[in-house]
Amino acid sequence: MKIYAISDLHISTNTNKPMDVFGGNWVGYIEKIQADWEEKVSDGDLVLIGGDISWAMDISDAEKDIKTFSHLKGKKIMIKGNHDYWWSGIGKVRDILPEGFYALQNDCFKCGNVIICGSRCWSVPGSPDFAEQDMKIYMRETERLRLSLSSALKIKEEGDKLIALVHFPPFNVHREDSNFTKLFEEFGVDAVVYGHLHGKSVRSDKIVNKNGVKYYLTSCDQVDNKLTEILL
Repeated sequence: MKIYAISDLHISTNTNKPMDVFGGNWVGYIEKIQADWEEKVSDGDLVLIGGDISWAMDISDAEKDIKTFSHLKGKKIMIKGNHDYWWSGIGKVRDILPEGFYALQNDCFKCGNVIICGSRCWSVPGSPDFAEQDMKIYMRETERLRLSLSSALKIKEEGDKLIALVHFPPFNVHREDSNFTKLFEEFGVDAVVYGHLHGKSVRSDKIVNKNGVKYYLTSCDQVDNKLTEILL
Protein backbone atom coordinates (compact mmCIF):
# COMPACT_ATOMS: atom_id res chain seq x y z
CA MET A 1 0.00 0.00 0.00
CA LYS A 2 1.27 3.43 -0.98
CA ILE A 3 0.11 6.70 0.54
CA TYR A 4 -0.29 9.89 -1.48
CA ALA A 5 -1.53 13.37 -0.63
CA ILE A 6 -2.87 16.46 -2.38
CA SER A 7 -4.54 19.55 -0.96
CA ASP A 8 -6.66 22.53 -1.97
CA LEU A 9 -8.51 21.10 -4.96
CA HIS A 10 -10.93 24.08 -4.96
CA ILE A 11 -13.33 22.28 -7.31
CA SER A 12 -16.00 24.55 -8.80
CA THR A 13 -18.14 22.62 -11.26
CA ASN A 14 -21.28 24.45 -10.10
CA THR A 15 -19.91 27.83 -9.02
CA ASN A 16 -18.20 30.61 -10.92
CA LYS A 17 -14.83 30.36 -9.13
CA PRO A 18 -12.22 29.71 -11.84
CA MET A 19 -8.80 29.22 -10.26
CA ASP A 20 -6.85 30.13 -13.39
CA VAL A 21 -7.25 33.81 -12.48
CA PHE A 22 -4.47 33.14 -9.94
CA GLY A 23 -1.88 32.25 -12.57
CA GLY A 24 -0.50 29.62 -14.91
CA ASN A 25 -0.21 26.85 -12.32
CA TRP A 26 -4.00 26.80 -12.13
CA VAL A 27 -4.67 26.43 -15.86
CA GLY A 28 -6.16 22.96 -16.41
CA TYR A 29 -5.00 21.94 -12.93
CA ILE A 30 -7.86 19.52 -12.20
CA GLU A 31 -7.11 17.53 -15.34
CA LYS A 32 -3.40 17.50 -14.45
CA ILE A 33 -4.13 16.17 -10.95
CA GLN A 34 -6.44 13.50 -12.34
CA ALA A 35 -3.88 12.40 -14.94
CA ASP A 36 -1.13 12.10 -12.32
CA TRP A 37 -3.53 10.27 -9.98
CA GLU A 38 -4.41 7.73 -12.68
CA GLU A 39 -0.74 7.12 -13.37
CA LYS A 40 0.28 6.57 -9.75
CA VAL A 41 -2.55 5.20 -7.64
CA SER A 42 -3.69 1.57 -7.35
CA ASP A 43 -6.85 0.23 -5.73
CA GLY A 44 -5.18 -0.58 -2.43
CA ASP A 45 -3.53 2.82 -1.97
CA LEU A 46 -4.57 5.77 0.19
CA VAL A 47 -4.97 9.35 -1.07
CA LEU A 48 -5.16 12.07 1.60
CA ILE A 49 -6.98 15.29 0.67
CA GLY A 50 -6.04 18.19 2.93
CA GLY A 51 -9.07 20.45 2.81
CA ASP A 52 -10.43 23.26 0.61
CA ILE A 53 -12.03 20.59 -1.50
CA SER A 54 -14.93 22.50 -3.06
CA TRP A 55 -15.99 26.12 -3.57
CA ALA A 56 -19.64 25.05 -3.13
CA MET A 57 -21.79 26.84 -0.60
CA ASP A 58 -24.29 24.00 -0.14
CA ILE A 59 -23.74 20.30 0.28
CA SER A 60 -25.59 19.20 -2.87
CA ASP A 61 -23.21 21.21 -5.06
CA ALA A 62 -20.25 19.88 -3.08
CA GLU A 63 -21.46 16.34 -3.75
CA LYS A 64 -21.29 17.02 -7.50
CA ASP A 65 -17.79 18.46 -7.14
CA ILE A 66 -16.49 15.51 -5.14
CA LYS A 67 -17.87 13.07 -7.69
CA THR A 68 -15.43 14.45 -10.28
CA PHE A 69 -12.80 12.40 -8.38
CA SER A 70 -14.95 9.38 -7.51
CA HIS A 71 -13.83 7.32 -10.53
CA LEU A 72 -10.19 7.45 -9.45
CA LYS A 73 -8.54 4.57 -7.63
CA GLY A 74 -7.62 4.39 -3.96
CA LYS A 75 -9.30 5.15 -0.67
CA LYS A 76 -9.75 8.91 -0.30
CA ILE A 77 -9.46 10.42 3.19
CA MET A 78 -10.30 14.11 3.58
CA ILE A 79 -10.56 16.87 6.14
CA LYS A 80 -12.24 20.27 6.15
CA GLY A 81 -10.47 23.40 4.91
CA ASN A 82 -11.26 27.02 5.71
CA HIS A 83 -13.11 27.44 2.38
CA ASP A 84 -15.26 24.32 2.71
CA TYR A 85 -18.36 26.32 3.67
CA TRP A 86 -20.61 23.44 2.56
CA TRP A 87 -19.18 21.19 5.31
CA SER A 88 -21.85 21.48 8.02
CA GLY A 89 -22.30 18.46 10.25
CA ILE A 90 -20.16 15.38 9.79
CA GLY A 91 -23.18 13.09 9.42
CA LYS A 92 -24.49 15.04 6.45
CA VAL A 93 -21.03 15.13 4.88
CA ARG A 94 -20.58 11.38 5.16
CA ASP A 95 -24.06 10.76 3.74
CA ILE A 96 -23.16 12.37 0.40
CA LEU A 97 -19.70 10.89 -0.06
CA PRO A 98 -19.19 8.40 -2.88
CA GLU A 99 -17.93 4.91 -2.10
CA GLY A 100 -14.26 4.94 -1.16
CA PHE A 101 -14.32 8.38 0.47
CA TYR A 102 -14.02 9.04 4.22
CA ALA A 103 -14.29 12.37 6.03
CA LEU A 104 -12.38 12.88 9.28
CA GLN A 105 -13.76 14.87 12.19
CA ASN A 106 -12.63 14.25 15.77
CA ASP A 107 -11.85 10.63 14.86
CA CYS A 108 -9.48 8.53 12.77
CA PHE A 109 -9.30 6.04 9.90
CA LYS A 110 -7.18 2.89 9.94
CA CYS A 111 -6.02 0.98 6.87
CA GLY A 112 -3.53 -1.82 7.36
CA ASN A 113 -0.85 -0.57 9.73
CA VAL A 114 -1.50 3.11 9.00
CA ILE A 115 -3.82 5.36 11.01
CA ILE A 116 -4.96 8.73 9.62
CA CYS A 117 -6.19 11.39 12.01
CA GLY A 118 -6.40 15.17 11.87
CA SER A 119 -8.35 18.40 11.89
CA ARG A 120 -8.59 21.69 10.02
CA CYS A 121 -6.32 23.47 12.55
CA TRP A 122 -5.84 27.24 12.22
CA SER A 123 -3.32 30.05 11.88
CA VAL A 124 -0.74 29.81 14.67
CA PRO A 125 0.85 32.46 16.95
CA GLY A 126 3.77 34.19 15.28
CA SER A 127 2.14 34.10 11.84
CA PRO A 128 1.73 37.50 10.12
CA ASP A 129 -2.06 37.09 9.93
CA PHE A 130 -2.56 35.89 13.53
CA ALA A 131 -4.73 38.37 15.46
CA GLU A 132 -6.20 38.47 18.94
CA GLN A 133 -9.52 37.06 17.73
CA ASP A 134 -7.73 34.02 16.30
CA MET A 135 -6.71 32.72 19.71
CA LYS A 136 -10.16 31.32 20.53
CA ILE A 137 -10.31 29.34 17.27
CA TYR A 138 -6.70 28.23 17.68
CA MET A 139 -7.46 26.80 21.13
CA ARG A 140 -10.67 25.14 19.90
CA GLU A 141 -8.82 23.53 17.00
CA THR A 142 -6.16 22.33 19.44
CA GLU A 143 -8.80 20.36 21.31
CA ARG A 144 -10.32 18.98 18.12
CA LEU A 145 -6.91 17.75 17.03
CA ARG A 146 -6.36 16.19 20.45
CA LEU A 147 -9.66 14.32 20.13
CA SER A 148 -8.64 12.88 16.79
CA LEU A 149 -5.18 11.88 18.01
CA SER A 150 -6.67 10.32 21.13
CA SER A 151 -9.04 8.21 19.03
CA ALA A 152 -6.04 6.98 17.03
CA LEU A 153 -4.15 6.08 20.18
CA LYS A 154 -7.03 3.84 21.30
CA ILE A 155 -6.67 1.58 18.26
CA LYS A 156 -2.94 1.91 17.62
CA GLU A 157 -1.03 -1.35 17.76
CA GLU A 158 2.68 -2.08 17.81
CA GLY A 159 4.20 -1.25 14.44
CA ASP A 160 1.37 1.04 13.33
CA LYS A 161 2.27 4.36 11.70
CA LEU A 162 0.38 7.56 12.47
CA ILE A 163 -0.27 10.32 9.93
CA ALA A 164 -1.95 13.63 10.77
CA LEU A 165 -3.94 15.27 7.97
CA VAL A 166 -4.53 18.99 8.54
CA HIS A 167 -5.29 22.02 6.39
CA PHE A 168 -3.39 24.94 7.89
CA PRO A 169 0.41 24.94 8.30
CA PRO A 170 1.00 23.74 11.87
CA PHE A 171 3.88 26.16 12.43
CA ASN A 172 4.78 29.73 11.46
CA VAL A 173 7.44 30.75 8.93
CA HIS A 174 10.12 30.38 11.61
CA ARG A 175 8.92 26.80 12.28
CA GLU A 176 8.43 27.57 15.94
CA ASP A 177 6.57 25.12 18.16
CA SER A 178 2.80 25.45 18.29
CA ASN A 179 0.05 23.61 20.14
CA PHE A 180 -0.30 21.49 17.02
CA THR A 181 3.35 20.49 16.68
CA LYS A 182 3.50 19.70 20.39
CA LEU A 183 0.52 17.37 20.03
CA PHE A 184 2.10 15.61 17.07
CA GLU A 185 5.21 14.95 19.11
CA GLU A 186 3.25 13.96 22.23
CA PHE A 187 1.21 11.35 20.34
CA GLY A 188 4.08 9.99 18.27
CA VAL A 189 2.90 11.17 14.85
CA ASP A 190 5.21 10.01 12.06
CA ALA A 191 4.15 12.42 9.30
CA VAL A 192 1.93 15.47 8.87
CA VAL A 193 0.22 16.52 5.64
CA TYR A 194 -0.93 20.14 5.24
CA GLY A 195 -1.88 22.68 2.57
CA HIS A 196 -3.47 26.15 2.55
CA LEU A 197 -0.38 27.98 1.22
CA HIS A 198 -0.60 29.28 -2.34
CA GLY A 199 1.13 31.53 -4.82
CA LYS A 200 4.60 32.47 -5.94
CA SER A 201 5.34 34.18 -2.62
CA VAL A 202 5.32 30.88 -0.70
CA ARG A 203 8.84 30.12 0.50
CA SER A 204 8.09 27.04 2.57
CA ASP A 205 9.99 23.82 1.87
CA LYS A 206 7.87 20.97 0.55
CA ILE A 207 9.25 18.59 3.19
CA VAL A 208 10.37 19.66 6.66
CA ASN A 209 11.79 17.43 9.39
CA LYS A 210 11.12 18.86 12.83
CA ASN A 211 11.75 17.01 16.10
CA GLY A 212 11.32 13.60 14.53
CA VAL A 213 8.15 14.44 12.59
CA LYS A 214 8.12 14.78 8.80
CA TYR A 215 5.89 17.61 7.46
CA TYR A 216 4.62 17.59 3.85
CA LEU A 217 3.26 20.70 2.12
CA THR A 218 0.81 19.43 -0.53
CA SER A 219 -1.09 22.49 -1.84
CA CYS A 220 -1.66 21.50 -5.46
CA ASP A 221 -0.12 24.62 -7.02
CA GLN A 222 2.97 24.18 -4.85
CA VAL A 223 3.57 20.58 -5.99
CA ASP A 224 2.91 21.13 -9.72
CA ASN A 225 -0.52 19.50 -9.46
CA LYS A 226 0.94 16.10 -8.68
CA LEU A 227 0.29 13.74 -5.81
CA THR A 228 2.99 13.66 -3.15
CA GLU A 229 3.98 10.23 -1.88
CA ILE A 230 4.12 10.10 1.91
CA LEU A 231 7.06 7.99 3.01
CA LEU A 232 7.06 6.55 6.53
